[in-house]
Amino acid sequence: MPNQSSTKMPPTQTSSSLFTLTVSPAKVIRGCNVLQAAAKEIALLGNRPLVVTGDISRLVLRGFAIDGNRLGVGGASGREDCDPLTAGHLRTLDNSQKSWRESLEEHQLDIAQASYGVDCCEASLKSLQKAATEHKADVIIGVGGGKALDTAKLVAQQLQLPVVTIPTSAATCAAWSALSNVYSETGAFLYDVTLSRCPDLLILDYDLIQTAPQRTLVAGIGDAIAKWYEASVSSGHLQDTLIIAAVQQARVLRDILLQKSVAALKEPGSEVWREVVDATVLLAGVVGGLGGAQCRTVAAHAVHNGLTHISGHGSIHGEKVAFGILVQLRLEEMLQGNQLAGSARQQLLKFYTEIGLPQKLSDLGLGNITLGELQRSTEIALSPNSDIHRLPFKVALEQLMAAMVSTTAPIESRDSINSRVSTRGKSDEVEE
Repeated sequence: MPNQSSTKMPPTQTSSSLFTLTVSPAKVIRGCNVLQAAAKEIALLGNRPLVVTGDISRLVLRGFAIDGNRLGVGGASGREDCDPLTAGHLRTLDNSQKSWRESLEEHQLDIAQASYGVDCCEASLKSLQKAATEHKADVIIGVGGGKALDTAKLVAQQLQLPVVTIPTSAATCAAWSALSNVYSETGAFLYDVTLSRCPDLLILDYDLIQTAPQRTLVAGIGDAIAKWYEASVSSGHLQDTLIIAAVQQARVLRDILLQKSVAALKEPGSEVWREVVDATVLLAGVVGGLGGAQCRTVAAHAVHNGLTHISGHGSIHGEKVAFGILVQLRLEEMLQGNQLAGSARQQLLKFYTEIGLPQKLSDLGLGNITLGELQRSTEIALSPNSDIHRLPFKVALEQLMAAMVSTTAPIESRDSINSRVSTRGKSDEVEE
């Protein structure tokens, strides 16, 4: 997930121009069972917190929609009827609520709790602003996944209040970043908001993260590993010191995930598992913090944004981003004749098989989409303000559609690629 606030600096801008970065949260507390110790830090920020969380009833309804089963409200039998991801979220919400509520009440904080509802959407933001005002909240606490945290951060900025993030999964770097994504109530990406600062406090409790479904960590790996493939394309040629550092951190992040993810997923709670959690929640945020907008998202996240308009809540953010990496690499192969991109794609396909990330549209539940739906998704990914335009080449609608349906294609021979690139070049000249 992207993470920074900046004024974009064009290549011709002088060194005296204003360039602001929001690199990191003011304080990060991490460890096992750290919520108790962290409560006193929250008390330093405010005495009347509004806690923004997910909605158990929303998850129950989502589980009903996924598998059609009748779900009990709060009963064990109902949870057994849920799909595994929904059931896991329910357990995590229960665990997190018990932990943070006990900790905060021990410090005599006056707590109010509110759900972000169906999504980080405009209706939810308006409702939470009202709830915070009525409670006379002096600090906002986000507890949950990326959308709960994005909502809490944005509400805090709108009300000019400090914000604390407590992630309940390792699915994104939202707990770190100074950016919130806003969606429609049906889960379609609308726009992002660059925030004035990173959270005031981030609390990473490994015991809490471990209760989340493993699928969320797999998705977080997909979201985090995208940092290298996007940053190296958009910013690998730049000479700014911090951007160089960000790109190199993205490479380190990729190497950690490629080397340690399989072992981490086999041993939840182990040292290697904690290292991978740190990579997805923390180090992924560092890349965007150091590099800024220039170094955060390119085609992989643009593809994600387009897919949300046809997939709704059917897959997780990081799963769509992981698929988007394959699409970006495929574009580099098709339009630049880049055989290194082809090799990287094949390496990722093997890695995705090992840990369970999607490789093609059908893996995202989109195997039966119509041509019109695919076109709609690509049109959104190619919108004028899309990050896909950070690619060093232009992408046409038909080319992006072709890339999205050929992510598992074998590597083409150099002669085949050169022939197509040459033909495309002549076509471009005629159009111009």
